[in-house]
Amino acid sequence: MKILVCTDGSAHSRKALERAAMFAEGINIDEVAVIHVDEGSLDLTAYGRDGKTRSVAVLDSKSIDKRIIEDVEKREMILQEALKVFEEKHIKARTILKKGHPSSTIMSVAAEEGFDVIIIGSRGLSGMQKMFLGSVSNAIVQEAKNCTVIVVK
Repeated sequence: MKILVCTDGSAHSRKALERAAMFAEGINIDEVAVIHVDEGSLDLTAYGRDGKTRSVAVLDSKSIDKRIIEDVEKREMILQEALKVFEEKHIKARTILKKGHPSSTIMSVAAEEGFDVIIIGSRGLSGMQKMFLGSVSNAIVQEAKNCTVIVVK
């Protein structure tokens, strides 16, 4: 059995990681992978010494490069923190960092690599509270055809 666990660093995705580790402990697992999808948006807001925001146009290429590096490091840190959940239970897991639309990218990876189960938190970091599932988890539940989806609250 192959398990794909989705994370964005949110509290809900942390719960999904913990549930996935508990699940993996009790059964024969061939592979556990943790995926994080970068939507490609980057906050390039510049702040002057007076604390006021400046337009993106005043950012120099070094500032932009620095923010891109910081963003990649942040995403890698999210994945490394996720791996710790599995390491604590002596479960081998690997990470996947992709760029793209989260739900379609997750579904593509799940299909291409033949995952049997996708585990995802019910809400992510979007900050937008919804009455039911978050938009990514809802899309995955709706689109998944050849694998089981577990949504963790």
